[in-house]
Amino acid sequence: MRRLLDFLCDPLLVGMDVDGENRLALHRKMLEKKRMLREVFTEFHHLFRKLDRQFLSGDGIKVELGSGVSPMRDSYPEVLATDIVYAPHLDRVINAEAMDLADSSVRVMYGQNCFHHFPHPDEFLRELDRVLIPGGGAILLEPYYGPLATFLFKRLFRTEGFDKTYQSWETPVSGPMNGANQALSYIVFIRDRNEYERKHPSLRIVHNELAGNYLKYLLSGGLNFRQLLPDSFTGFVGLLEKLISPLNRWIALHHIIVIRKVVA
Repeated sequence: MRRLLDFLCDPLLVGMDVDGENRLALHRKMLEKKRMLREVFTEFHHLFRKLDRQFLSGDGIKVELGSGVSPMRDSYPEVLATDIVYAPHLDRVINAEAMDLADSSVRVMYGQNCFHHFPHPDEFLRELDRVLIPGGGAILLEPYYGPLATFLFKRLFRTEGFDKTYQSWETPVSGPMNGANQALSYIVFIRDRNEYERKHPSLRIVHNELAGNYLKYLLSGGLNFRQLLPDSFTGFVGLLEKLISPLNRWIALHHIIVIRKVVA
């Protein structure tokens, strides 16, 4: 498996330090040459906006944490693009566990694959409760816990693990990207849901659904691997995703959790 991953690794990223200052710049170059992957991120953006309108309410700012190289602002300019590290294409640096945001000022907090990088989830959730307006919430896209996702996420990344049996919510990360447990959303919101509800009663989980664009994600190679099909196949792959959607429970790679702050 390691030899296969070495072969699939895009030459642009050989030797890249995932916690280094040039990670975002290199990933932006990867995204620029992959239309299929850009479509995956855009689909995430539109799904986030749909779920926001469906489940959340009230007035406040819209913030994305861990915006990385494809911020929601690309699709919806009013969304504040932030990350834990500085990048010239983003609006602000924000630490999710100590947010420089006013109390009750945020309508929605978006997060694409960032929750599992938070070393102290309870601190993030307390901060989330503080900054959200009643009726507002968070929409988090995270690695799924189904059979295919479990198999792949345990093996795809050397710098991150996937351990659904890990007893603690807190992960001993060694940097912004290194050492994360990609199963954290499963642990907190699924396996330990009773504990979550006891500790954070005002942050109610109101929805959980599967993302259906996993084939495009895989075949595009994501941000770290070679693309396996030309961009001209993007439409065909999208059609295939719809045809096999009844199998999503077993082969999806990401799920989306919607959290709503209860109205007092």
